[in-house]
Amino acid sequence: MASRAITRPAMQEQLAGLALLGSLSAERLREVAEVAELVGAARGSDPLAGLPLRDQVVFLLRGELLLMFEGGGTLVVVGGKGDGRHPVNRRGAAISRSRAISDVELLAVDEKALDILLTFDQVAAGEVAAGSVMGQAVRSDARIGRGIFSLANLRHGAFARLPAARIEELLARFERLAASRGEVVIAEGDEGDDYYVIESGRCRVERQVGGVKVVLAELKSGDAFGEEALASNTRRNATVVMTTDGQLLRLGKGDFNELLGEPLLQRLRYAECLERVAQGASWIDVRYPSEYRDDRLPGAINVPLNEVRNSFAVLDPAREYIVYCQSGRRSSAAAFLIAQRGFRVGVLEGGLWAAGRKR
Repeated sequence: MASRAITRPAMQEQLAGLALLGSLSAERLREVAEVAELVGAARGSDPLAGLPLRDQVVFLLRGELLLMFEGGGTLVVVGGKGDGRHPVNRRGAAISRSRAISDVELLAVDEKALDILLTFDQVAAGEVAAGSVMGQAVRSDARIGRGIFSLANLRHGAFARLPAARIEELLARFERLAASRGEVVIAEGDEGDDYYVIESGRCRVERQVGGVKVVLAELKSGDAFGEEALASNTRRNATVVMTTDGQLLRLGKGDFNELLGEPLLQRLRYAECLERVAQGASWIDVRYPSEYRDDRLPGAINVPLNEVRNSFAVLDPAREYIVYCQSGRRSSAAAFLIAQRGFRVGVLEGGLWAAGRKR
């Protein structure tokens, strides 16, 4: 079995044709391609045997694959068509083994990375976030999205600790500032209290070294600076000067620190959720319909995260709702919105992963 990273731009078109991935922008598909692997397997082999199915989402891109499920039952999947557009390891039943009917090619994507992208993109597509200055900037210039809100930053950068429930509010807190050529945006030695993203224009980062001014970097649209203000109380260690006229997006340190606080959500273990559902509560699955289609909890209704605001009119104020997704990220964001409207709502802690529904 051979595997390789996806680097060809043409692969993005193939990814866009897959359920779940097709909801992502071209820029996000590029990021998926960077963290995914293509796995080839010969006819007669078990292509899934060597894959960590508990940590990956696996699609069949080419060929025919026979899936055999624990407890009985089989399914033949044809790559890129019908069921082949959906993840092979999210079928509502655990796979015991598989057999390649022909030579096959699989796409394996890290499940946590994909979940982070889906969460952020669904929240960012909401009415409030899209109408904010940051939302408008992201939609109008892909460089901003692939800069501060790149997968790498969402996993490990300044925003990695931000609860999913606060993403929308984060986008709404940014303000837009006009900046002129030669303007000193931050000065070395000043207190660090703001975070900046360059919407348009260019900046120069410089520092005094032995009494001599040294240029450290040139920044352009989509780049950010001042991130140390989000993590510490240290003074600025460099000066940033505009080298052209431009527009900056600014987030105050106080706003970011406030948003880092976990919202007051009622998080419930799976056993507690089952007990409440038995007493009349209803499940709400906030994943995409393509995810809900193959792997949902009994009786759950599907209200994708980006549609939650449109559901308030049909939700029953007298009923309790238990919200879930794959990991708990999207469901915490959805529950926060629902709770703000006065509904009784709980969140399945850790999502389906914690409920033992991982494949």
